[in-house]
Amino acid sequence: MWTFVVYVLAFALQVSAVSSAQESDSEYWIENGKRMLEERSKLKLRTNKAKNVIIFLGDGMSLTTLTAARIYKGQLQNTSGESENLSFERFPFTGISKTYCVDSQVADSACSATAYLCGVKTNKATIGVTSKVLLGDCPASVPEEHRVTSIMQWAQWAGKATGIVTTTRVTHASPAGGYAQTAHRDWESDDDMIKLSSGTTNITQCEDIARQLITKEPGRNFKVIMGGGRDYFTKRGISNSTGKRHDEDLVLKWKNDKKTRFGDKIAKYITTREELMKTDMSQTDFVLGLFHRSHMDYRLKSNFDTQPTLQEMTRNAIQLLQKEPNGYVLFVEGGLIDKAHHETWAKIALDETLEFSKAVANAMALTSEDDTLIVVTSDHAHTMSMAGYPKRNQNILGLTNELAMDNMTYTTLSYANGPKKSFTNDSTCHRVNVTNEDLKKIDYTYPSLVDLSSETHGGDDVMVFARGPMSHLFIGNYEQNQIALGMAMAAGISTNPPTSNSSSGVVASFNLPEKTVFVVLLLSLIRIL
Repeated sequence: MWTFVVYVLAFALQVSAVSSAQESDSEYWIENGKRMLEERSKLKLRTNKAKNVIIFLGDGMSLTTLTAARIYKGQLQNTSGESENLSFERFPFTGISKTYCVDSQVADSACSATAYLCGVKTNKATIGVTSKVLLGDCPASVPEEHRVTSIMQWAQWAGKATGIVTTTRVTHASPAGGYAQTAHRDWESDDDMIKLSSGTTNITQCEDIARQLITKEPGRNFKVIMGGGRDYFTKRGISNSTGKRHDEDLVLKWKNDKKTRFGDKIAKYITTREELMKTDMSQTDFVLGLFHRSHMDYRLKSNFDTQPTLQEMTRNAIQLLQKEPNGYVLFVEGGLIDKAHHETWAKIALDETLEFSKAVANAMALTSEDDTLIVVTSDHAHTMSMAGYPKRNQNILGLTNELAMDNMTYTTLSYANGPKKSFTNDSTCHRVNVTNEDLKKIDYTYPSLVDLSSETHGGDDVMVFARGPMSHLFIGNYEQNQIALGMAMAAGISTNPPTSNSSSGVVASFNLPEKTVFVVLLLSLIRIL
């Protein structure tokens, strides 16, 4: 018990005397609030067209994750974390998106990626197809009327460059939403398709996600591909190869494709941080960077000599794309926030959120708010909660300062479900005494109420932050698919393929409904008369 009291007091005393004195003065809060409102009152809407669009996706970055991460950030700096901000939390416009799938109240990363990248909601675990395609139904995913296109395709039709950056496999559900059309998110390689079909499903008409990235539009045209998942592109059985593929080496296919189609362009395949740092992006046209066999390592567990950070990948991607005369659309995912939450590794999840925030800050520094729209959001929530009544500046990863009815304390952060139960297995059903556990471990598994092999997603709405041209489109509460359409509208790009008789202007570029087109033309005629 005394250990617990000392533990609580040690962290409570970290609040600086200066900060405490300031907050005790009513003028501090009044003047602070007035200053922020004054800044907001002077905000001007940027209604010009966005030359560039960057969408940042914090996978599984729930509202609770944001709150806990900003506190964690402050506490790492020995400041009052509660009043801290992540880089994107200072964006001028914020909104909330609804994340559900067509067939599920709680989303996964596949159906949600189809929503915020393709503008269409679909079924859980399917990508780039309509909800007429059920999970694993390859034949149903083949007809064009059951397929949808993404903002990456729309951008390419408009002559813009495109790219993806992620800390997961580049074939994982979130980045795949930008280029793949599949009835199963786990069909990442031909090996996966063989194993998952087990001879019971006709998959001969379908291609795995990695192959689609390398051989199909829009993936084959990406200027930047960075992340993990090397084994999903390389062939098995070759000396020193850990590849999974049965058919061919897709890395070699990527190299040959760039040489055949763009003989005078420089295309580089890289696998280490050193190779990335040595690459002059101003003199490079295409980059395929596969920095891990599978998902990249958590920052707290990574080898900094071999694996680049999300911030470094993002910076290099922008440096390559920013020389494009027609602009670009870039997708950047902090995918390991989600992976850590599934293990109920709260510390790692918060740390990955800070890494994500650094990447956004770097993008802000490299771009102009005048011509670049940056949208930051999440695909879905998680079940982590922040509860109890911990005192100000108390360790967010530690214990609350109160006892429960069983005379034991509990962690401020916990999960509704996951791999570690809150209760012991004995007949008394006593809770685990967390005061006896090592909460300082990087991968400490936080308690959960329901025992599962892996923690699940949450069905909460998620935040959307935006800055740059037309960023005011992203305010309010709306369906997640509106994000893709809002980015397209901001960039003035069409959601339909170009036609020989396409005309320029707002009507053509964003494909307004026929009735709206009629009204626009009628008003124009009235003005002329």
